[in-house]
Amino acid sequence: MKPMTSHERFSRIYAHKDADRIPISDQPWRGTIQRWHREGLPAGMSYIDYFDLDHVVQISVDNSPRYPVRVLEENDDWTIETTPWGVTLRQFKALDSTPEFLDFKITTPDSWIEAKARMTASPDRINWRELQKNYRKWREQGAWIQGGLWFGFDVTHSWMTGTETLLIAMIEEPEWCVDMFNHYLDTGLALLDQVWDAGYHFDCITWPDDMGYRQHQFFSLDMYRELLKPVQKRAIEWAHAHGIKAHLHSCGDINPIVPELIEIGLDALNPLEVKAGMNPVGLKQAYGRDLVFHGGINAVLWDDREKIEAEMKRVIPIMKESGGYIFASDHSIPNTVSFDNFRKIIELVRELGSYH
Repeated sequence: MKPMTSHERFSRIYAHKDADRIPISDQPWRGTIQRWHREGLPAGMSYIDYFDLDHVVQISVDNSPRYPVRVLEENDDWTIETTPWGVTLRQFKALDSTPEFLDFKITTPDSWIEAKARMTASPDRINWRELQKNYRKWREQGAWIQGGLWFGFDVTHSWMTGTETLLIAMIEEPEWCVDMFNHYLDTGLALLDQVWDAGYHFDCITWPDDMGYRQHQFFSLDMYRELLKPVQKRAIEWAHAHGIKAHLHSCGDINPIVPELIEIGLDALNPLEVKAGMNPVGLKQAYGRDLVFHGGINAVLWDDREKIEAEMKRVIPIMKESGGYIFASDHSIPNTVSFDNFRKIIELVRELGSYH
């Protein structure tokens, strides 16, 4: 079988058919990429191009309230700044760090009313210049193009209200939560409609919504069904009405939610976080005819060549059966992974993931 473009390869895998090989699409940390440049990745060159990995492009739109972004304080170690979502956070300058959330502007239904009014689908929230410059090139090189959405539980608690506020509200003020979830989605879809209508078509939608943590979920299955599932269903229906796929990133243990996602027509699930309680092989055996699985290769093992090779040999041959699998870690590639280790991993993926 001759080598396929990423678009051809993903199209086959999403159709649960064999391709030339399984697609490879993962995200290294910033520090990981810097390490690889020190260890042999040529300066100015993308690791995707160097290793001839799959080209996946995302068209993102801005559905934020667009609150002013300001730097309030700064030193050698961190910056305290405000975000378009009304959050004040401490952003650490060390690579591969996560921000510390200090304050939230949107913590009540009343404060949400103002934010909601600011979240409009105005055309200036789309990067038209990037599309005009790059879209034809993406298509000519055979990239898989995704339309990015930003809605749901995870991004609301993480980036606008705070975790405690949202979890309590889901019990005491569920109507407020549903309104936020829906307005996020409505604005995002209205913006993607403009992109689509301008002739910039994409192959799937994707969105992040971490609904679990280690061995558990953030909320009950009943609460998921009542508050979040109908919103996710609308996003999936929008995608299918446009003849494209729907891809969800949801970290943590979401085992009880997987059948619900299949019921509403989800096409692909990522990242299958092993350390949180997800079992990619078990998921494939149970739901492989219904879902494309993306990830599931335990990131904890990636810096130990013997262990990661054994894990890949155990997992990949099962996951690739009848298509329906995209290779990646079960979260992202940490900076403990050397350039040489990554090279060996990619070589083994190509060997184990070939359909020849």
